[in-house]
Amino acid sequence: MTDRFVSHFTNKLDAKGRVSIPATFRAVLAKDGYEGLYVHPALDQASLDCGGHALRATIDDILSRFSPFSEEWDSLSTALNGTSEVLKVDPEGRIVLSEALKAHAGIGDAVAFVGQGHKFQIWEPERFKAHLDQARAKLRDVRRALGATVTS
Repeated sequence: MTDRFVSHFTNKLDAKGRVSIPATFRAVLAKDGYEGLYVHPALDQASLDCGGHALRATIDDILSRFSPFSEEWDSLSTALNGTSEVLKVDPEGRIVLSEALKAHAGIGDAVAFVGQGHKFQIWEPERFKAHLDQARAKLRDVRRALGATVTS
């Protein structure tokens, strides 16, 4: 078993608006020991950042780089803490996303869970597909650039 969120999965919301967190992600959350699921709207894309203690520690580390009296700290804290929610995970491993979270990510009847190591993201599946295509295109450009510098 790993302590990192990896891979991606698509699950449908049920009639009550619940969605099952993938079993491998639930195992990582259980190992992490966080009560519930910490979720905040992603800062620069239509997705949700999710996790437990590891995600909280990353946020705390980012905030610690700024004076708590600075505008940067205030903006980051507001965006990362002020819009976050701690969702209850039921015994079957399901969560209910609030209307605000669903609206931010454009979620309808299905979600894509996307592992990112210390956290995972929740996307509307077609938006995730487009994001993945863009990410792959950017990486091809980076690979070409790195190849050019190695051979130069």
